[in-house]
Amino acid sequence: MRREWSGSVDLHLDVDPSGGRRAGLERALREAVRSRRLAPGDAVPSTRALAAELGLARGTVSAAYDQLAAEGYFTAVPGGRTRVAAAPAPEPAPAEPAAAEAPAHDLLPGRPDLSTFPSTAWLRSTRRVLASAPPDVHALGDPRGRRELREALAGYLGRARGVHADPARIVVTSGYAQSLGLLAAVLRDLGTESIAMEEPGHPFHRAIVRRAGLAVVPLPVDERGARPDRLGRAGAAVLTPAHQYPTGATLRPDRRRAFAAWARDTGATIVEDDYDGEFRYDRQPVGALQGTAPDHVVYGGTTSKTLAPALRLAWLVLPAHLVEPFAEAKRLADAHTPSLAQLVLADLIGTHAFDRHVRAARLRYRRRRDLLVETLRDRAPRVRVLGVAAGLHALALLPDGGQGEGEAMRRAAFHDLALMPLRDHWQDPGERPQGLVVGYSTPVGAAYPAALDALCAVLAQA
Repeated sequence: MRREWSGSVDLHLDVDPSGGRRAGLERALREAVRSRRLAPGDAVPSTRALAAELGLARGTVSAAYDQLAAEGYFTAVPGGRTRVAAAPAPEPAPAEPAAAEAPAHDLLPGRPDLSTFPSTAWLRSTRRVLASAPPDVHALGDPRGRRELREALAGYLGRARGVHADPARIVVTSGYAQSLGLLAAVLRDLGTESIAMEEPGHPFHRAIVRRAGLAVVPLPVDERGARPDRLGRAGAAVLTPAHQYPTGATLRPDRRRAFAAWARDTGATIVEDDYDGEFRYDRQPVGALQGTAPDHVVYGGTTSKTLAPALRLAWLVLPAHLVEPFAEAKRLADAHTPSLAQLVLADLIGTHAFDRHVRAARLRYRRRRDLLVETLRDRAPRVRVLGVAAGLHALALLPDGGQGEGEAMRRAAFHDLALMPLRDHWQDPGERPQGLVVGYSTPVGAAYPAALDALCAVLAQA
C-alpha cells in the first residue's frame, strides 16, 4: 500500500554531517530505503518540507533526491511526487540459536516443582502490597534491600533456621549466584586469596569464585560432610552443612564445631549455603551453622528451591564487619533488587503463607523421595541411593563392575531423560565413584512416575 506524506513531515532521518551534509543526507535516505522504513511506492517528503525539517538548504535536498533517483532508489515524475522505486532485500538478522527441545523426562537437580508455585497466595500478597505501598517503592532504594523484607527474614530465619539475624546485617540480593560472586570479590579486596570449596561440589559456584579472582582449594567430603582437617591455608570456606550438594551428607556436630573453631581462631570466613535447609524429612531440621559463630559465618539463603528460581530473590546474613563493603558491592553491581517482589515476599512471610507453602512442599517432596527409594530398591537393587534424609535430590551410586556414567548417560539420552552425572562435580574427575545426581523435585505433578520408569530403564543394566 502506498503511503502519502502530509505537510508535517514524520520521517526520522539521522543525518551525519561528516563528509558533507548532502552526503550525510544521501546515506540516511539509503538506510531508510534498505531497512524498509521507506517501502517501495512510498512518497517521500517534498524537498521544501524535508529541508525545513532538517535545517538544510532546499538545493541540498534536491541534489540528494536526484542522486538517489540516479542510483535507482527513487523515481521522480515531472509535476508529481518523488517515490521510492525499489530497495534491495534487507540483510537477514542473525539467526537466534534454536531453543533446545525439552526432554520428555527431567530429573535434573536444582529446581522445585514449578507447577506448585503458590500463585494464589502470591497474588493475594501482591494486591495487598500494591494497595498500601508508598510511592518510594518505585524509586531506587537501599542496596541492602527493603527494610520490610529484612525484618521479616530476621524473624523467619531466627525461628525456622536458628540464625542470629539482625535486619541491619541482612542484604537482599538477586539470587545466590550474585550473593556468592559479590562476597568473593569483597573477600578478595579484604586480602583473601583462596577459598576452600567442597569436593565434589557445584561446578557453577566454583566458576563464580574463580571469576572473582580467588583460587579454589578442594575440600574433600565423606559421609560425615566436609573435612575440616583439609582446609590448608584457605582464608574462607563455602559449606552446605544441612544437605551437601551433591552427596547429600549432613555435616556432623563435631565437624561443625571444628569449622567454627577454625574460623574464630584464624579470622577466616565461612559461607554457609543453606539452599534447601527447609526440606528435612526424617528428623527435625539441623540448625544453621551460623548460629554457632555469627561473627565469622555468612549465612546465605534463597527462594530458588522454596518458591521459584526466576524470582531472583536471595539474602545474606553477614558479620558486622562485612555489611558495609558488601552493601557497597551490591550498589555498584545493580543498585538494588526490585522492591515489589521483596515486599510481596515480606507479606508472604508475615502472614505465614510462606510457612504453609514450605510445609506442604516438604510433605510433597517427602512422598516423592519415598517413591524414588522404593522404586530403585525394587527395580535397580544394585544401585545405592544416598543423601535422602533431606533436600530435593539424591545421589544414585552405580555399582562397581556394571555400567559406568558414560553408558548410563547414553541410555538416558536414548530414553529422552535428562540426568546429571556425578563426574561433572569433581575438580579432578580421575578415579572417582560413578553415580547420577537425581533431582526428584523437578518433574511437574503427574510426570514424576513416568520419569522414574525412564530412570529404571536406564539403570536396568546397573
